[in-house]
Amino acid sequence: MEMIAFLINGTFVFATALIFAALGGLITERAGVINLGLEGFMVSGAFTAGVVTYYAEQAGMAGAAPWIGFLAAPIFTLLFALLHAIASVRFKANQVISGIVVNMLAASSTFFFVKLLFDGAAETPLLHNVFSKISIPVLSELPFVGVAFFSLYPVTYIAIALAIIIYFVMYRTPLGLRLRAVGEHPGSADTAGVRVNRLRFLAVLAGGMIASLGGATVTLTMNSSFTFHTISGQGFIALAAVIFGRWHPIGAFGAALFFGVAQAVKDQIQVVEAAKHIPNEIFYLLPYVLTLVVLIFTSKKSSSPAALGVPYEPGKR
Repeated sequence: MEMIAFLINGTFVFATALIFAALGGLITERAGVINLGLEGFMVSGAFTAGVVTYYAEQAGMAGAAPWIGFLAAPIFTLLFALLHAIASVRFKANQVISGIVVNMLAASSTFFFVKLLFDGAAETPLLHNVFSKISIPVLSELPFVGVAFFSLYPVTYIAIALAIIIYFVMYRTPLGLRLRAVGEHPGSADTAGVRVNRLRFLAVLAGGMIASLGGATVTLTMNSSFTFHTISGQGFIALAAVIFGRWHPIGAFGAALFFGVAQAVKDQIQVVEAAKHIPNEIFYLLPYVLTLVVLIFTSKKSSSPAALGVPYEPGKR
């Protein structure tokens, strides 16, 4: 039972970054814009969190440093989100290509800036002030559930709350109705007075900024530094979570947890005697193999927003 409790706890730890990125991708795609740039947004967020936190430490901010780095991540990533929004919404460029460009630009530029800022080093210095797990008084002392659910990183609680907020906004407010409308029937939304491209533009910006928090989470919880390999494809796993979750906030949240299990198993299975003879590379491959398997069996059954990937011409019905 103790191993299961730690497995559940590890699932939340590994899934937190995916939750942020999946929610960011969800917002953008529900508005009708393909968000293949999630990987780039996460890389940008991870880079910003690492660099800003390091310099905040040097300025003597200590405990506040990770929070400053975490909140700075969306600000820098806004530049990449703006690039994707201008290309895909303003100039109606191919949204897949635009996302790929964002990924390539984010990866190359952040690597360049790290080497520039840290005397040619390929990574930021190790951070001394990162997020620690918070144990909720009383609840964390409960058998099994205390370890499993009530001793997590603060950003995990934020991710859970954000999923609930986005669900409420998307399905219980006029803004959410408009957002879904421009992704399903932009012509009808235009007729009703909704400025389709403006809302899509803002959705791309919001999605990129939220996804960047996933990258910041990786740097400030598990890695304690930023390197070229910090994200390593997690943005694409998050995109798979959006599809697996059927473009629904709670579905994407659950899918992120599902993929988080695959990563948590890697840590827990290593204490099992029988697993010690299995190469570690097999466990590192597991999340990516699982992503492919899920997409193979669910992509045909998933119903994406009707106007996803289709540029909208104002006045078109």
